[in-house]
Amino acid sequence: MPGENLSRDEARERGRLLSVDAYDVALDVRSAVASGADAETFRSRTTLRFRCTEPGASTFADLLAPSVTSVTLNGRELDPAAVFDGTRIALDSLAAENTLVVDAQCAYSRTGEGLHRFVDPEDGEVYLYTQYEPADSRRVFANFEQPDLKAPFTFEVTAPEGWRVLSNGAQEGEAEGGRHRFAVTRPISTYITAVVAGPYHYVSDTYRRSFEDGTELEIPLGALCRKGLAKHFDADDVFTVTKQGLDFFHDHFDFPYPFGKYDSAFVPEYNLGAMENPGCVTFREEYIFRGKVTEASYEGRANVILHEMAHMWFGDLVTMQWWDDLWLKESYADFMGAFALVGATRFTNGWITFANRRKSWAYRADQLPSTHPVTADIRDLEDAKLNFDGITYAKGAAVLKQLVAYVGQDAFLEGARRYFKRHAYGNTRLADLLAVLEETSGRDLAAWSRAWLETAGVNSLTPQVTYDAQDRITELSILQEAAPSHPQLRPHRVAVGLYRRQEADSALVRYARAEVDVSGPRTTVPELAGLERPELVLVNDEDLTYAKIRFDEGSLATLRARLGDLADPMARALCWAALWGLTRDGLMPARDYLDLVRRFAGRETDIGVLQSLHGQAQTALEQYSAPEGQERAARDLAEGTLHELRLAPPGSDHQLAWARHFIALAASPADLQLLQGLLEGTAKIDGLDVDQELRWTILEPLAAHGVADETLIAAELARDNTASGRRHQVRCLAARPSAEVKAQAWAQVVESDVLSNALVEATIAGFAQFGQRELLAPYLPRYFAAIEGVWRERSIEIAMEVVRGLFPSWLVEQATLDAADGWLDGHPQAAPALRRLVLEKRDDLARALRAQACDEAAGPRP
Repeated sequence: MPGENLSRDEARERGRLLSVDAYDVALDVRSAVASGADAETFRSRTTLRFRCTEPGASTFADLLAPSVTSVTLNGRELDPAAVFDGTRIALDSLAAENTLVVDAQCAYSRTGEGLHRFVDPEDGEVYLYTQYEPADSRRVFANFEQPDLKAPFTFEVTAPEGWRVLSNGAQEGEAEGGRHRFAVTRPISTYITAVVAGPYHYVSDTYRRSFEDGTELEIPLGALCRKGLAKHFDADDVFTVTKQGLDFFHDHFDFPYPFGKYDSAFVPEYNLGAMENPGCVTFREEYIFRGKVTEASYEGRANVILHEMAHMWFGDLVTMQWWDDLWLKESYADFMGAFALVGATRFTNGWITFANRRKSWAYRADQLPSTHPVTADIRDLEDAKLNFDGITYAKGAAVLKQLVAYVGQDAFLEGARRYFKRHAYGNTRLADLLAVLEETSGRDLAAWSRAWLETAGVNSLTPQVTYDAQDRITELSILQEAAPSHPQLRPHRVAVGLYRRQEADSALVRYARAEVDVSGPRTTVPELAGLERPELVLVNDEDLTYAKIRFDEGSLATLRARLGDLADPMARALCWAALWGLTRDGLMPARDYLDLVRRFAGRETDIGVLQSLHGQAQTALEQYSAPEGQERAARDLAEGTLHELRLAPPGSDHQLAWARHFIALAASPADLQLLQGLLEGTAKIDGLDVDQELRWTILEPLAAHGVADETLIAAELARDNTASGRRHQVRCLAARPSAEVKAQAWAQVVESDVLSNALVEATIAGFAQFGQRELLAPYLPRYFAAIEGVWRERSIEIAMEVVRGLFPSWLVEQATLDAADGWLDGHPQAAPALRRLVLEKRDDLARALRAQACDEAAGPRP
């Protein structure tokens, strides 16, 4: 039989044959607190009731399990050895109405896929949670693992006495003998069912709302985390954002939240940001902050809360037919998360963050050789796994933002309301959404869909301006270009802003604005003709469309001289993003971008933008700077960063951001001595609280430069003997500049599966350090020799982490590019998903080489 990787054709045929009436799933997880081999598996018993349109036909159920005890179909005992192949259960001679009962021993996970088991090193407590998307519920119970075969679910979980157990539905009555039974759910897909179990710390609240017809809605709220994190848990803020989001979506969706309760579970060793399981949303526990973080971190958490909440309607209530239309839920949730963030919470600059961070992710993904339309061609589950990317999320959301500008917000939201009511608890495709939007907007969206949803690639928009003798605009045009590989030109609704100083030393402010529909290669903007010469022309002002923005020569000169004088934070963020795009594309030398950061980042008021600039500056230094100038560039950037750190207001978010950036760059003996002093308490920067999280941040560069040895790292773990501390320790140990250390880290990740997903991630992060090229060079051939085996033998989540994380990006050389090309040419039959990952990393490397060539061509540094 076909194996673990379900194809679209198989799912389509099974969906044609079957409809599912109900699941009843009983899990016994008391073995979770055992030790050794006894703690490896749990009992799973599933009763599945379904109908078949062609009695006598055959199909299969999905199950990934070490063993199956019994299989019964319509009262007929089937031999597990004959019908179960490790991934599927063969079902023959189906009746019109069927009952399947499967009793199996399923495995606890250490990779974050299925039912994950975590032992807290701080107190020995055991915590469980599930994570399934796209297709890992079959690791926990037998099912039909595809999104269109929805059904009501009833879960029963037998757990150790005293444990708190949660699922999608509310618990019915008190647990007896550790047995918890939960209310039947609405019809939902398998991948959004959930179980969370363990001695979790739990906080409760209630959301109430009255509707115009006099009905009352009451939603029990819960928030939970490990006991060891309880002292850091700001559940009140989680509840505040949750209530604000529920108010916002009820105001706009006209469809009451349909899933009863609303729990938010912050869980350990989580691979994702969060997951939209209805009634039981799971989040990575790093959203509980153990130390001081900037306001951008709280904004980021609020955005994730609202993103997952939007999924309750887009994705859970109405679900895509197959993963081709994954964007129907992810693009909408990404857009609605930012929309609600600005409209309902204290984070009113959310669209700046969207323009600066989310769209940057999209632009990168859309320029990779693996780019795809927003509506993708998903052949199988491996394709689906890789398409949770910047296009499906951020480009799709940006396209929806453009659609709102095109059809109007009222028509857009009315379309959503009709979509929910028409397709509640069902499955949809692109055509279903377009139908309601055409109804509400009165527009034919077929051409718009072809341009924006059904073709790949990103356009570039460049202003072209001519002036008369009086320095007035005679004509302002927008030139639209596309990459030769994806030549589609698109319709863009854009705003064009003209900026200048009112006085010689005043801020750059907008003095004129015009909106225009860009179409074709050249579009004029007649409304701006006759106006005085601007110092800056900003195409896509206010960030209405999705496109790379370029500048005319005069505007670029203005930004080089006066970027910090640009008053509007959104305009400034858009200019920073465009300048970064020029650097990535090899059109601006990396040294010029780093110079802009040194001169103007200290004046950036938006903390999220500032933190992005820090990350981009580090990439520009390590990947895009010509090798012969990197040492000088690194020294200059570190000196400038330390200067800004000392100028930042004590105790401010900006001070913390500059401190973290300086720590990441520290390499000189004097810089490392300062870090040692901060760690030991012999040095001080007024207002900077060196809390436990910052201590670990400081320790990593000290370890990477050979200043902190294993003994010092062990002493730090003794101060912070927690799950978080353990992850930091592993990262710092792998960062040390020793061939023996690198060999051990490589063996633990590549040649062994002993580490959990979180420790694999930490080891890889420590292994690859800037400045350790000679130590890491031997791993170039070893990487390409190992990856096929890793892909074949490890779970897809771990394999993806290894293939991406250990690609030899630290060797930005032609030899590395040649090795990648050699592997791709020599392995045409390798798994398509594996080839895609290597091709993407190869493209990043080729981009870095082009950027370095641009930087080198700028000549010797002054």
